[in-house]
Formats: sequence, C-alpha cells, structure tokens
Amino acid sequence: MSLLDRIRWKRTLRTPSSERLLGVLDGRDAVAVDLHFLADGSVAGTVTVVDGCGVDRATVPALLERIDDDFLPGVDLDDDRGEGSVTFTVVWATGAESFESARRS
Repeated sequence: MSLLDRIRWKRTLRTPSSERLLGVLDGRDAVAVDLHFLADGSVAGTVTVVDGCGVDRATVPALLERIDDDFLPGVDLDDDRGEGSVTFTVVWATGAESFESARRS
C-alpha cells in the first residue's frame, strides 16, 4: 500500500464555504488541509505537512492530486482557465497543536 493510500482523512470542520481535513498517517497527525470555496467556483487551499510524518517534497504533487480527486470533484488542479480551478499553498510545519479560548464560568 502506498504512502498516500495509508493516509486516513477526518473532516474536522465544515461551513458553507470551507472545510478542514486532517490526514492521519500511522496514528499521527501528518497533513492538515483548509479548503475555501470561492464565489467564482474556484477553490483556494492551504496544505500543512508536518515534518517527519513521511510525506516528503517529492510526494507533494501526488498528495495535491489526491486531495483534488478525492475532495474536490467540481474543480481541477490542471485547469488553468481560472474557472473551476484550485490553487494550493503548501506549508511545512515542525509541529502542530490546537488551542481553544478559555471558557468563563
């Protein structure tokens, strides 16, 4: 089984115009994806790859294609016309943590 086939995706947030996905690889957080669905039909995404997770720079193009194919059926990474297209920003992180605002009693 390939590295990309071993990533298990969890949707952690969904709004009418955005989604957040978390990719878990071998029991560890490996990839976070934020997708923003724009009014013109295109999608802007930020993909954060955690260093040391097993996804290297050479794997990123295939990872982006997999995200496009699996989660964005109405747009195409290879579409250069601007309509129905997707663009990704890839960020490399040394770690990730979640923080929530403190609730007052």
